[in-house]
Amino acid sequence: MFASPEDVRSRLAEGEYLADGHIATTVFLADALGKPLLVEGPAGVGKTELAKAVAAATGADLVRLQCYEGLDEGRALYEWNYRKQLLRIQATPEGQDWSDTHDDIFSDEFLLARPLLTAIRRTEPTVLLIDETDKTDVEVEGLLLEVLSDYQVTIPELGTVSAIRRPFVVLTSNATRELSEALKRRCLYLYLDYPTPEREREIVLAQVPGITEALAEQLVRTVATLRALDLKKSPSIAETLDWARTLLALQADTLDEDAIARTLGVVLKHVSDQNRAAKELGLPIAGLG
Repeated sequence: MFASPEDVRSRLAEGEYLADGHIATTVFLADALGKPLLVEGPAGVGKTELAKAVAAATGADLVRLQCYEGLDEGRALYEWNYRKQLLRIQATPEGQDWSDTHDDIFSDEFLLARPLLTAIRRTEPTVLLIDETDKTDVEVEGLLLEVLSDYQVTIPELGTVSAIRRPFVVLTSNATRELSEALKRRCLYLYLDYPTPEREREIVLAQVPGITEALAEQLVRTVATLRALDLKKSPSIAETLDWARTLLALQADTLDEDAIARTLGVVLKHVSDQNRAAKELGLPIAGLG
């Protein structure tokens, strides 16, 4: 999908995703080698947005598997439409052989494809996003190993479904638990951290039309100060952008103490974090005990 790392960089930039050389090179190699890309880092640094940006830059459709505790094969891969199968069985003509009925109800008509199977069966360019992989159980990780090794799925009733066109696979992880070495071996690895204030200022200027360079500079320096504190949840890049849009909506031309005090809830969502920030910045924030 990409001709070079520089091609990755320029095409992602067209979609307002600013990738540095390391990100661009890793994305290019994942595409060139046909390897899944495992993107790890704290929440809110742009891991999911990278997959979306790749899809937008290449004109591919995005298929997303949102991982969570308790996710099983039926929700990740496929399951049968049991209600529809039961209705078909009830409507079966009297005397029809069971083998014919079996072949009928275990056909593609009754198959509910979930994200993994959907991505494998597609013939169009596809980006498969497996989001927050670290939230799944070990059993699902084993399923991912099987699917990502050969890009094929075996359905006992139908046989093996192999990818005609391999999807570009992005797995994200917030590193809440260690993923298996077997899964990591199958992937290229990219670690994303919070951007430098200089890079974040570029992101704000690109994503928030109308903001001045001076206000963007104040904003990202303040966010960097907040991230240096011992917070429950540090501000994400998305929250930085929300803060920038908030200041524009309030027609604020500077981020002074009053503006910070009135809008801190845009970036800090825990009262303990707001208290800690208020103490560090010397802010009189009403309502905080």
